[in-house]
Amino acid sequence: MTFPAIDLFIIMAYLLLIAVVGAKAGGTQRSNRDYFLGGGNVPWWAVSFSIVAAETSSLTFISIPGLAYLTNLNFLQLTIGYLLARIIIAFLFLPAYRSGNLETAYAFLEHRFGGQTRRYASGVFVFTRLAADSVRLFSTAIPLALIFKTLGLFSSWSNAEIYFSAILLIAIVSLFYTYSGGVKGVIWADVIQMFIYIGGAILALILLLQHNRPEDYALLGAEKWTVFNLNPVQSLTEFFNKPYTLISSLIGGTFLSMASHGTDQLIVQRLLTVGNLKGSQKAIIVSGLVVMFQFALFLVIGLLLFVFYQGQPVGGSGVPFTRADEIFPYFIIREMPAGARGLIIAGLFAAAMSTLAGSMSSLSSSIIFDFYIPLSGKKAGEIRVSRLVTVVTAVILTGGAMLFVSLNKSVVEIALGIASITYGGLLGLFLLGRWSKRLRAGGAMISFSMGIALMLAVGLWPVITGSPSLMHWTWFVAFGTTVTLGSGFLLEKILTSRE
Repeated sequence: MTFPAIDLFIIMAYLLLIAVVGAKAGGTQRSNRDYFLGGGNVPWWAVSFSIVAAETSSLTFISIPGLAYLTNLNFLQLTIGYLLARIIIAFLFLPAYRSGNLETAYAFLEHRFGGQTRRYASGVFVFTRLAADSVRLFSTAIPLALIFKTLGLFSSWSNAEIYFSAILLIAIVSLFYTYSGGVKGVIWADVIQMFIYIGGAILALILLLQHNRPEDYALLGAEKWTVFNLNPVQSLTEFFNKPYTLISSLIGGTFLSMASHGTDQLIVQRLLTVGNLKGSQKAIIVSGLVVMFQFALFLVIGLLLFVFYQGQPVGGSGVPFTRADEIFPYFIIREMPAGARGLIIAGLFAAAMSTLAGSMSSLSSSIIFDFYIPLSGKKAGEIRVSRLVTVVTAVILTGGAMLFVSLNKSVVEIALGIASITYGGLLGLFLLGRWSKRLRAGGAMISFSMGIALMLAVGLWPVITGSPSLMHWTWFVAFGTTVTLGSGFLLEKILTSRE
């Protein structure tokens, strides 16, 4: 199969356009606050759309249809928890962030527990974000690698070498407009890109509906359309291990989103670019509604792809896709009409690169504000240092993405599983900062460490012992938060009784 020239032209032109828009939208940057916080004058609705693009763009586009292809619509249950969490964040976390002149989410911890706790939490964020967003960068390279294969480019190269090239190309373009435009450039690029890739997904949905015959939907059955998993469990072990039950999804989705949107600098950085508290609250809550629609859209696309490909098993004999994450990109490349195909792929690349760009910016802002400025003794820091740190984070993310090439698992679950190990400790630490009255830095850091250590042990249990996992990843954040809070309040009581 040949790849039409019009599609290649659209992809290249669009990537160039987004890179230029992102670079120019940043405007003049005179300080690190301009570079990392956009001067505090970004409209709330732009931030809301940017949050959606940052958290779900590449993973939603690629992995969620593949997940629905393999299973059903149970994943949608998580989005109810996502919305509940954002409402809690709007009224519990954001007032604390907006009450001071904070540069990062972790500056709040310094006000409550001191600079050492701030740097500890920020360091955990940096490590987690590097690991999770390395997966996101890898997922973005999947459709580009498929294009290379379709065109017969680099035919003498191995599959791994093709993926390495795709990862490198995406990282370079993302770095270009992050380096020059700062967070404001990233946000405005996100706004354009979200509408492009949502529009492309709707177009794909329409084409699938037109192609599939009514009688073909008998392949799905009632189970494939199931949203709420109400099946009773037979034991406590099954309760914590069965994926996407209603209870685990609601609890897991709420705790995960509270952590990812209330304590993760990738999202908090965007919320701090809005000029006032009310605007930040609207941005976070509206983003939850948009995410619910977006997940539903891509899950239904996965079911329609199941019908289109007659339920062929992934990786089966003669099946063109070897992993679930390749199914939707394969459909786009092979089945979409010329022009539309190019626009959808361009939107996917651009939206996914904005996620990567946001990661570069948030990582750099944490390193500069939480480590470089306080430890170097400089009050403001220099933009040139910030841009150098942005380049370094891009290099690390690129190297990390290449480590995932050989894995054959849904990348959305890999990314969420990595983040969930440390998110519980972070969320518990922030809640201790809001609710505990007399706990000091030492007790807070011990509690934080206990929450992370427990969930790291749970995550590594099947690797070390070869036994089944103790619990599904949707429970990780809830358990990590509970351990951190429980140990924190216990330490507070013990230490208070000794005073």
